Amino acid sequence: MRRLLDQVERAAPSTVPVLLQGETGSGKDVIARCLHAASGRRGPLVAVNCAALSPALADSELFGHVRGAFTGAERTRPGLIEQSDRGTLLLDEVGDLDPAIQAKLLRVVEDGVVRRVGSNAVVVVDLRLVAATNRDLAALVVAGRFRADLYHRLAGVTLTVYPLRERPEDIEPLLAH
Repeated sequence: MRRLLDQVERAAPSTVPVLLQGETGSGKDVIARCLHAASGRRGPLVAVNCAALSPALADSELFGHVRGAFTGAERTRPGLIEQSDRGTLLLDEVGDLDPAIQAKLLRVVEDGVVRRVGSNAVVVVDLRLVAATNRDLAALVVAGRFRADLYHRLAGVTLTVYPLRERPEDIEPLLAH
């Protein structure tokens, strides 16, 4: 864990996306919070569970929408990406993202812009992207279920969070905490 925290400290001031890999329950979200806290970014940490986003609502949830974009869109609403401006966006379980959303997310990573559903205008965002997964994204790329270009952009820095059973020396400090 000490080695991982050293890697977090070195990566934190950068704007390079970070990919956190590890089993469910290994503490990826804790590491993401450490990255955000050490980054010096003034905006919030916005965490999104990609596995919980329904494909029908993911577009609006992540990218926002303008009034009248669809039935029930009675007002303009910024999405979670826009809400993380000047902060950190944590895409938890990123391997579960719908392919259409992956394509739109690539634009955010490459250009730093968001287009709300129903709008022609773009909104510039300045955010640190942290993606977390318990899945083998490289294998998903080979299987054609995850975009290779998005994977390579998200894996600017890749950190592995090992489960507690593989780091028994951390049990006592965790209990003390």
